[in-house]
Amino acid sequence: MLKSLGQSDGQQPQLQLLWEDKDVKFDTPHLHTRLRTGEKVLDYIYHIEDSKGNPGDTGRLMVTNLRVIWHSLVHKKYNLSIGFARFGNTNTRIVHMHSKGRMPSQALYILAISNETRFEFLFTDVSGETARRDQPIFASVFDVYQLYQRTYLYRDLKLRGAIVLSGQLIILPDEQVYSQVQGVWNLSSDQGNLGSFVVSNIRLVWFADANETFNISLPYLQIESLRVRESKYGPALVIQTAETGGGYVLGFRIDPAERLNDLFKELCSLHTVYIEQPNFGIHYDAQDARQRLADAAEEAAQATQFKIENFEELDERQEREINTKLNSYLAEGCVSHSNPQSERDPVYCKELGFAMERIREGYKLQDLWNVMPTKMEIFEE
Repeated sequence: MLKSLGQSDGQQPQLQLLWEDKDVKFDTPHLHTRLRTGEKVLDYIYHIEDSKGNPGDTGRLMVTNLRVIWHSLVHKKYNLSIGFARFGNTNTRIVHMHSKGRMPSQALYILAISNETRFEFLFTDVSGETARRDQPIFASVFDVYQLYQRTYLYRDLKLRGAIVLSGQLIILPDEQVYSQVQGVWNLSSDQGNLGSFVVSNIRLVWFADANETFNISLPYLQIESLRVRESKYGPALVIQTAETGGGYVLGFRIDPAERLNDLFKELCSLHTVYIEQPNFGIHYDAQDARQRLADAAEEAAQATQFKIENFEELDERQEREINTKLNSYLAEGCVSHSNPQSERDPVYCKELGFAMERIREGYKLQDLWNVMPTKMEIFEE
């Protein structure tokens, strides 16, 4: 169906598959010294032991924008690489080290799932410093992992995502839109779908004009090759995605052919530039994060301290004087705290044979048994 047009093919760089965030690797030579292009070490955590696989070996934990690396400082060949995409669960816990007289120490637990295999890792602080036990020494692992989860559009192909709003692409941080091309036919179906291209410095986005949710966000990192080929619909832009991006073959038709060739050259240029220096969208400053944690802890400690100026001494006499006018509205028989004499003393009733409250003047005992009193008094000032 697709026949190559050799004159339109451009020289493209060899794609380096992104595996660092998607694999779990053990004892890989030069693992911690040869990072991939665009991968940056965001934090170092020293005096860490791999308690599961290499107990007794003091090592160093490296937090990058794609994974967590541990390597032994005793035996150079021992190391671990755990991609953030393989994280299933992670937390910190207190463990007791046998090598230090069962001294309690902080440890990082990671459950990783790779190829339907579950791995458990336990990285323990073996510095022996009591102060580190109460400090969030592994906070950078959690912070960077959260940033990784929110920046998947920089790395991974996304189909039918919430990336377009009212015909406009939702721009990512550090993203710059270079061109927008309308009248682009997506050849994924027999009838084709008319839509638009948005070309940026990070990705290529296509969305349908009739339905914005029918779209594709394709980072240059997941493009294996770009070609212009002949199809049954005429010349078409053919994009082969990488294996980590699903291995799709995507075809798009643009009229006239001159617009197609211009777009092809632009995409080839942007693809080459991005492969040489990819942007994974994660910005993290470990020193700044530690300072924020220290400031928050200090603020919380100050908030819990007892301060005399925060309290006011209440005068109970004022409470008794508040709203004394309310006593004027009390119903008959209610006792006022400010006028306890208003309560009538009990007297012995011969007719009933027990003590009772003195009956109001003008009333008799018989009147207590009537639903409506036979005599009512009107008090006038």
